[in-house]
Amino acid sequence: MAAAANNNNNNNSPAAEDTVEEEVARVVEQAKELQETAASLIAKSSHDEQSLRKKALSLESSVRRCRSLLNRNNRLAPKLLEEDLQKARCIITDGDASAFLPSKPQGRFLKMFLGPINVRASRKDVQLKVKEEYNSYRDRTALLFLLFPSVLLCLRSWVGNGCLPTFPVQLYQAWLLFLYTGLALRENILRANGSDIRPWWIYHHYCAMIMALVSLTWDIKGQPNCAQKQRGVQLFLQWAMMQGVAMLLQNRYQRQRLYTRIALGKAKRMDVVWGETAGVDGQLWLLCPILFILQPCVLLDLFQGFEAYVGLQLLRTAFKGVASEWQVIFCGILLVFMAVGNFLNTVQTLMAKSRFKAKMKISFADEVIIENPLCLENKVYSLPPSLRYELSTCLKKQPICHFDKDAWNDR
Repeated sequence: MAAAANNNNNNNSPAAEDTVEEEVARVVEQAKELQETAASLIAKSSHDEQSLRKKALSLESSVRRCRSLLNRNNRLAPKLLEEDLQKARCIITDGDASAFLPSKPQGRFLKMFLGPINVRASRKDVQLKVKEEYNSYRDRTALLFLLFPSVLLCLRSWVGNGCLPTFPVQLYQAWLLFLYTGLALRENILRANGSDIRPWWIYHHYCAMIMALVSLTWDIKGQPNCAQKQRGVQLFLQWAMMQGVAMLLQNRYQRQRLYTRIALGKAKRMDVVWGETAGVDGQLWLLCPILFILQPCVLLDLFQGFEAYVGLQLLRTAFKGVASEWQVIFCGILLVFMAVGNFLNTVQTLMAKSRFKAKMKISFADEVIIENPLCLENKVYSLPPSLRYELSTCLKKQPICHFDKDAWNDR
């Protein structure tokens, strides 16, 4: 019986081998067919993409040409034509067609960290996911920005007998370096994808990265007389707490204001929550006291700007010999520079909003005009509840909706 079984196995093995060989050959053939189909599709997609890029560039130049002709010809009806041009521009720059426009230069920072790769997303939903991830990152880190230094100062008072613990402080400074590097990377990617972030705020994070890197080399001295020796670190932690308060206020209040600006066509969908992109009249009046408390021009011994004040206090402790390390002097100068830059950019934002408001009054008189429903998309839900149904109904009837300006402001 054993011999019979061996004979059967020998008879079946050639057939089994033939079946396996045929299966392998079939899989290889299917892989080749898939490769050819994919290559053909990519070639066709590349050709179509080039065609769309040329058409998008042509339309963008046509919009600019029509705008210049409109400005030169006073006999035309500028209001209606300007509305139509704005609608066309919004469709091109803030819709799916924006992916086919030339991307902004990525800059040296992205090239240094990521290399010469293209970080611009071709699909609008992917771009919006990048934006939402940035907003979530800011929300998470704002709480830590406030809690981390608060815990360190509490440890100083309750556990350290007036001395800051060395390792937790250095851990916090390493986290600051990670935080500002992450913010700078995300903001550069957002700019490459069409977000209107002013360059200063990215440079501000570069300065903060340098300051965090320098603070890592800061010698956290202990007893005796650690209260004086750690005065610079204590001032730095106090500044960080105030900065955390400002970040929380900006994140929570400006988010809703930014959605409203997007709905009104005053901001693009890729704009993010920050001082230079979400400023409107109401929010600027709320944030002005905070901005002027945190970041005004510098005057000695006056609490007009906490960031500048901390920088000057760091310099004073260095020059008095209390904490004469070079890190104290460097961080003090950097904080003063950042405070002045923040203040100047805040003033520029206020002036830009005032000019825009004056232009809106001249152009639109007593009406608020929703230029393009494409700019609204799913942002209707972020408007006040009393206007939500009214706005949705209006957009279904006609692409341009008129609301009473006083009623809008009252709500």
